[in-house]
Amino acid sequence: MGGIAVSIRAGARRYRAAIIAAVAFLVFVLAFPAVAPKAERSFVDQVKTMLLVVPPIFLLLGLLDVWVPREILMKYMGPNSGFKGPVIAFALGSAAAGPLYGAFPVSAVLMRKGASFANVLIFIGAWSTTKVPMLLFEMHALGARFAVGRLLIDLPGIVLIALALKAIVPAREVVRLYAAVESMDGPKK
Repeated sequence: MGGIAVSIRAGARRYRAAIIAAVAFLVFVLAFPAVAPKAERSFVDQVKTMLLVVPPIFLLLGLLDVWVPREILMKYMGPNSGFKGPVIAFALGSAAAGPLYGAFPVSAVLMRKGASFANVLIFIGAWSTTKVPMLLFEMHALGARFAVGRLLIDLPGIVLIALALKAIVPAREVVRLYAAVESMDGPKK
């Protein structure tokens, strides 16, 4: 019985932010009953979106984790990957589909497989701003000149931000992040 209580406390600590958000949502719905139906519809819509997006991302993560050996990923995206590391990080991030929260589990797998911190940051930046579907939509809606101009500004901006973060974030924090990813459940191939 004591093991269950310890497990519950550990889960409560781990999911503290989600628990706080759920309690805040309930308080909001109870405090403002007039907007409760709209808030509930919005919540249900967000859950549906996540249920449509998250499973394919985790399926791809599983394939990446199993099919790509650590040595290969380190060779092409690790600290000694040279110019090809950022290029691959841009390509992976730009080819991605789905909201930005999908980039973080993929980043964790990349870190576990030995991708450098800068390449992981470039991957996240590319996922958030240079996705091919978004570029195609912008070309159609806003014109090719705008879309290409924004892309040409974003590419060096992502690299500069990644290098600035790499320089600013203390080495011990990067080590801590990689250790936290290593301690997560799942294969470490």
